[in-house]
Amino acid sequence: MYELTEEGQNYLKKGLPEINLIQKLQKKELSFNEAKKLENFNIALQWAKKNNWVKIEEGKLKLNEKGKKALKEKYDLEELLKKAEKEKLKEEESKILIKRNLVRKITERERKAKKLAGKQVLNLTPELLKTGYWKKVKFKPYNVEAPGKKIYSGKKQPYKKFLDEVKEKLIRLGFKEMEPKVVVPEFWNCDALFMPQTHSARDIHDMFYVDMKEDELEKNLAKDVKKEHEESWKYSWDYNKAKRNVLISQGTTLSAMQLKNLEIPGKYFSLVKVFRPDVVDATHLLEFYQFEGIVVDPNLNFRHLLGLLKKFAEEVADAKEVKFYPDYYPFTEPSVQISAKHKKLGWVELGGAGIFRKEVTRPFGVKEPVIAWGLGIDRLAMFKLGINDIRELYSYNIKWLRDTFYYAKD
Repeated sequence: MYELTEEGQNYLKKGLPEINLIQKLQKKELSFNEAKKLENFNIALQWAKKNNWVKIEEGKLKLNEKGKKALKEKYDLEELLKKAEKEKLKEEESKILIKRNLVRKITERERKAKKLAGKQVLNLTPELLKTGYWKKVKFKPYNVEAPGKKIYSGKKQPYKKFLDEVKEKLIRLGFKEMEPKVVVPEFWNCDALFMPQTHSARDIHDMFYVDMKEDELEKNLAKDVKKEHEESWKYSWDYNKAKRNVLISQGTTLSAMQLKNLEIPGKYFSLVKVFRPDVVDATHLLEFYQFEGIVVDPNLNFRHLLGLLKKFAEEVADAKEVKFYPDYYPFTEPSVQISAKHKKLGWVELGGAGIFRKEVTRPFGVKEPVIAWGLGIDRLAMFKLGINDIRELYSYNIKWLRDTFYYAKD
């Protein structure tokens, strides 16, 4: 099926530009300045020259013999254009008109949409939008007061809305957002965080390795990190192992990368998706978001970190009860785990935190204390949204999506 384009409809009504041009030239020769005033002159001249109907002499546009002859004969393109308005074109005929953008091919669905013009319809379809025929139909009115009928309005996916609010709050508090990454060298995911290459967490079962081209590391930084590892952990650090690419497995990777360009004092955060081979259950996923951040200031201490973590649990997750436990991470000392009490699941670990060790900050020339945390924002969302299974955050269950309302505190 084919239909005339807007240009085709215009030419059908006013005539093809090249025909209009030679009709003018039949009456008198035109200078270029005069000819340029004609409608669609450039198109007219292009096709008149292509058909060898005109010649240019002494700055004037004139008809040649072939052009004079064309005025007495039927012009095939003009005849095809008239035919396209009334009847079905053959494939070869349509190709000629398509080349000039005078007709376009329409699908069966578009043809049906065209038939709806002036009629009453219930739904706005993609075909009505695409063809513009939504302007020419009448939509059946909805009775929003009809008893027993619930109308569901459009809204953001609840978890997406939650993440957006957390991001907005942190930016309002003066935190700068760190750029998220998906694939990083193992150097940034582990080595820069003082995690020895012999550590059990380096096992292939705890990270996803990516088979792609490896970039070279910054030589001076790699040299300083190598020194910290070999002097503290007493093993031979492997440059090639550090170059291997992995899917980012912890948000703290971004904090390590931020140490290269640190403002002091400074506050940074990221909501980054991380990837870990894990057993999927009510509180674990293979890929999940982490709420990651650091604060650097000469006057910071461990009590500041505990206060910040408690505030996050209360403000972000609406947690009522919070506990802290001593913990161990290769890159922080002292280290702490924060847990909060969920109504159904009991005490749930939200994440870990601590003060970056000197072995982490020293290669970057940072002497001030840096407090760091990495919280499972998915678990914080479970508290806020009142759900008992982390998998529901990504649910396709239309009932849950319709009935779960999370109102941001705007």
